[in-house]
Amino acid sequence: MAAHLDNSQDIGIHARHVSNVSAVDSELNDEYGNPIWKNRVESWKDKKDKKSKKKKGAPKEEKVAQIPPEQQMTENHSPDAAEPLSTIIPLPPNKITPYRVVIIMRLIILALFFHYRVTNPVDSAYGLWLTSIICEIWFAFSWVLDQFPKWYPVNRTTFTDRLSARYEREGEPSELAAVDFFVSTVDPLKEPPLITANTVLSILAVDYPVDKVSCYVSDDGAAMLTFESLAETSEFARKWVPFCKKFSIEPRAPEFYFSQKIDYLKDKVQPSFVKERRAMKRDYEEFKVRMNALVAKAQKTPEDGWTMQDGTPWPGNNSRDHPGMIQVFLGHSGAYDIEGNELPRLVYVSREKRPGYPHHKKAGAENALVRVSAVLTNAPYILNLDCDHYVNNSQAIREAMCFLMDPQVGRGVCFVQFPQRFDGIDRSDRYANRNTVFFDVNMKGLDGIQGPVYVGTGCCFNRQALYGYGPHSMPSLSKASSSSCSWCGCCSCCCPSKKPSKDLSEAYRDTKREELDAAIFNLREIDNYDEYERSMLISQTSFEKTFGLSSVFIESTLMENGGVAESSNPSTLIKEAIHVISCGYEEKTAWGKEIGWIYGSITEDILTGFKMHCRGWRSIYCMPMRPAFKGSAPINLSDRLHQVLRWALGSVEIFLSRHCPLWYGFAGGRLKWLQRLAYINTIVYPFTSLPLVAYCTIPAICLLTGKFIIPTLSNLASALFLGLFMSIIVTSVLELRWSGVSIEDIWRNEQFWVIGGVSAHLFAVFQGFLKMLAGIDTNFTVTSKQAEDADFGELYMIKWTTLLIPPTTLLIVNMVGIVAGFSDALNKGYEAWGPLFGKVFFAFWVILHLYPFLKGLMGRQNRTPTIVVLWSVLLASVFSLVWVKINPFVTKVDSSALTQSCISIDC
Repeated sequence: MAAHLDNSQDIGIHARHVSNVSAVDSELNDEYGNPIWKNRVESWKDKKDKKSKKKKGAPKEEKVAQIPPEQQMTENHSPDAAEPLSTIIPLPPNKITPYRVVIIMRLIILALFFHYRVTNPVDSAYGLWLTSIICEIWFAFSWVLDQFPKWYPVNRTTFTDRLSARYEREGEPSELAAVDFFVSTVDPLKEPPLITANTVLSILAVDYPVDKVSCYVSDDGAAMLTFESLAETSEFARKWVPFCKKFSIEPRAPEFYFSQKIDYLKDKVQPSFVKERRAMKRDYEEFKVRMNALVAKAQKTPEDGWTMQDGTPWPGNNSRDHPGMIQVFLGHSGAYDIEGNELPRLVYVSREKRPGYPHHKKAGAENALVRVSAVLTNAPYILNLDCDHYVNNSQAIREAMCFLMDPQVGRGVCFVQFPQRFDGIDRSDRYANRNTVFFDVNMKGLDGIQGPVYVGTGCCFNRQALYGYGPHSMPSLSKASSSSCSWCGCCSCCCPSKKPSKDLSEAYRDTKREELDAAIFNLREIDNYDEYERSMLISQTSFEKTFGLSSVFIESTLMENGGVAESSNPSTLIKEAIHVISCGYEEKTAWGKEIGWIYGSITEDILTGFKMHCRGWRSIYCMPMRPAFKGSAPINLSDRLHQVLRWALGSVEIFLSRHCPLWYGFAGGRLKWLQRLAYINTIVYPFTSLPLVAYCTIPAICLLTGKFIIPTLSNLASALFLGLFMSIIVTSVLELRWSGVSIEDIWRNEQFWVIGGVSAHLFAVFQGFLKMLAGIDTNFTVTSKQAEDADFGELYMIKWTTLLIPPTTLLIVNMVGIVAGFSDALNKGYEAWGPLFGKVFFAFWVILHLYPFLKGLMGRQNRTPTIVVLWSVLLASVFSLVWVKINPFVTKVDSSALTQSCISIDC
C-alpha cells in the first residue's frame, strides 16, 4: 500500500488530486464497501499521541495561516500570479452616506411617530386604534429587519484574464479546478424535456476545459422520457458543442440562441458562419421533432409499463418503487464530437426509491448527486441548476473561479451565488417575477456582510463546505476580526472597531462545536498529516456514522483538491455509485442534518446556506455584465401565488424548527449580527400577512362605521406624518441611486408584497402550523416551465385556487366602503367631507396595491371564475352587513338617559 501511495502526485493545488488509496482499499472491502481498518486506526492513534506529546514539549508559537507550498510555486510563475483575481468596489460616499443618514432619521421619526400614536388614543374607536397600533409596530419591526442588512452594499469585479494567465499557461495542462454540474428534474410532462435538453447543451458547451466539466442530471421521477431525451441530447451535443466553440456564440442554449432577433449579416460575418449556422438550425429543428415525438409518445402510458429497446421492462415504471439507475452517456467511451474533440461527461442518475423510506424531495436528490459525483469524478466545486435555468454566459464558471481559486479569498468561501434572471416575462412584470429589488438591492447588501443567501439555483459550491467542514481561513479570520466589525464583518468605516477580550482562536477551541461541525475532524487538523496518515483517519466508528458505509466516498471527502484514482475500474465505480444512491444509505448518518443539503423544510436552500454561514464560511455575490444564467418563471397569477406559497411555507417550517435563526448558531459566534437579522427576516416575513390583512381591512371598517383610527391632527402630528412619508420616499429614491433599479421595479415589488401577503403568505402561516402541530402535509405541484404562446398567453389564464379569495374579498370590501363613505358624506353635509378624505385615501391605497391582482383576475376577456366572484361577494356582503348591524365602535347610549333628555326639552 505504501508503494501505491508513493506514486500519488499533485498536478497543481487546484488540479485533480490523483490518489490510489481508493483503488487499493476497494480490494480490502467486503461487497457492501465496509473497510477493514482496525489496525490502521490503532496505528494512527499511536502516531497522534506521539505528535501531541511533541507539541506539549515544544514552545507555543503564534499560528499564522500559511499558503501551501504548491500554491506558492503556482503563483510565482508569472507576474500576474501576485495580482488578485477579483476586487471589491465599495459604493462612493456621496451615494452611501446620505442613504445611511436617511435611515437613521427615519428611525428617529418612527420613534416620535409611535410616541404620538400611543399617547393619543381614539376613545370612540378604541378597538380600531389598538389594532392599527399593533400592525404599525410590526411593520416597523419588519422594516428594520429588511433595511439594516443593506447597510454596507458592495460591488465586485473579476479578472478572468488573470485567471487564465495563472492557471492556463501555454504548452502546459490546464490547472483550473474541475466543476460538477447538477441539473434536477422531476416530471418531464410539466418540465418539458426540450427545456432540460437546452440546459444540458448549454452546460456541455461552456468555455472551460472539457476534462474539467461533468454534468449530472437527476431524474427524481424515474421517467423513461427523460432517459430517452438525454440520449437524443448527447447525440446532438456532438454537433452543437463544436459549433458553439468555433464561433464563440452566446447564449449556448440552441432554443434561445436561434430565437434571437439579430441580423447576422449586418456585421459582415463570414459566409462560412452563415452557412454552418443555417445547417445547424436545420439540425436543431430535426432534433426538436424527435424530442416532440418522444413527448407525444409518453402522453399515454402502456398498461404493461414502458419497455426499453432491448425488450426489458423500464426499471422506473413505478416512480415510487424502483432501483437506482445510472447511465453514462458521455465520458466513458466514444465521447468525441464530429470534429474528434473530447466532450464533457454527461451522466443520468435516478436514485433508488422504496415504500417506507423518506426521500426528502429536491434536497434528497441533490445529496444523491453529491455522493455519485464524488465517486465518479469528485470535482472540488459543484454548480447546481434547475432544469429550466440555462447557461447564458459561457464564461460564468471562470467568473466563479476568480473567487473560489483566489488564494486570498477562496479559502473561506463556501459558495458563489449568481443572480437569477428570467426570459418570457411581460414588459411590465405585472407580478414582480424578476424579483429585481431582492437580487439587485438586498443581495448586494448581504455581500458586504457575510455574503448572500443561497437561492436554490445558479450557485457554485465548495464541496468541502457541503461536507460540513469548517473553513480553512478561520485562524487568519480570527486575527483579522480585531479590525473588523462584528455586526457586518466589514472594515471600520462602517462602525468603530473593538479589541477582542479573548483571542477568537482560543474561543474556537473552547466552544462546543457539536452542532456546527458535523465532520469528526476539521480540515485544519487533517492538513497536519501526510497522505498515508490521512488514509488512517477513516474509521468505521467515526466517518461512517457521518458519511455512510462507502469507503470510496469517505476517501473522496478527504481529497481537498478532488479527483479519483487513475487505476480505478469504471465498472467498480459504477457499482459503488449505485450503492451510495440506495434508499437506505442515509439511515443513521448526518446526511440532511449536518452535511449536504439540509432537510426539514421545502425551502432547503435557505437552510443549507444558513448552516454554512453558522460554521464561519462566507459567500460571494457575482454579477457579471452578461447574466450568467437565465430561466423561466410562472407568469400566470395562480402559478405565481402557488410559487410564493411554497417559499413562505418553507420559511414557516424553518421558524418552527430547531434551525430557527432566532436561537440557532450562537455557540461559535461565527454568524455576523446583521447576517442573522437578514436570516430572521427570511423566516418571519410570512407572519406579516396577519397584520397586513387587518390593516387592509381597517379603511373599509372606518368608512362603514364612520370612525377613524387617528384623532384630530395637531401641527406636530401633521409634521410627523409628513416627515414619515418623506423619509419613506427619500429612502426609496436613494436606493434607486446606488442600486440602479427602476422606480417601476420598486413599485411592482411593493404591490406584490401586498398581494402575496394577503393571500399566499396568509395560507402559508396556517398550513405551516397545521403541518407542525397536526402533521397535515401539503403537496405542491410543479409549476409549468413554458408559456402557451409567444404573446404571453399564459399571463391571461386564470386557474381556480383558494388563494384568490382573500385579496378579492379585500378589494370588494374597500370598494363597498368607498361607496358607503361617499353616501354618508352626502347625507351629513359639508362637515363630513374633511374626515372622509383621510379614510378614502387609505382605501385607495389598498385598491392601488391590489390593482395588478384585479387586472390578472379579470383576464384578457374580462372573465373571472364564477366561484371566485360568488365567494368574494358572499364574504364581503356578510362582513359589511355584520359590521353595520353590530356597529361595535359606536359609543352605546343609555336609553334612560336619552328619555330623560327628551323630557327636559321644552317643546
